Amino acid sequence: MIITQQVQGDIVIVSLQGRLDGSTSASLESAFAKLVEQGNGKFVFNLQGLDYVSSAGLRSLLSAAKMVKVIQGRLALAHMNEQVKEVFDMSGFSSIFKLYETENEAVNAIN
Repeated sequence: MIITQQVQGDIVIVSLQGRLDGSTSASLESAFAKLVEQGNGKFVFNLQGLDYVSSAGLRSLLSAAKMVKVIQGRLALAHMNEQVKEVFDMSGFSSIFKLYETENEAVNAIN
């Protein structure tokens, strides 16, 4: 999995490419914890390049959401493909996260 970050104003956009599963979820958790430690509080996860998410990947995203809640920040997910959206819907995660069609919509929503 490839994790890239870009800053847009006071929002960090984290883009994920590849598979978010048991072998890659720890790298996402570590990268996200560093962003929070640096004082960031607003995040958009762009999932356009995410091909697959497992239960371990869902736990990583839930962990990120919990960190954001502790710091009273904001988090939104954007640009999910149909397969990933289906996993979110079936697991009930669609009701936990704020989901947006595009990165711009997510940025505007949490700004």
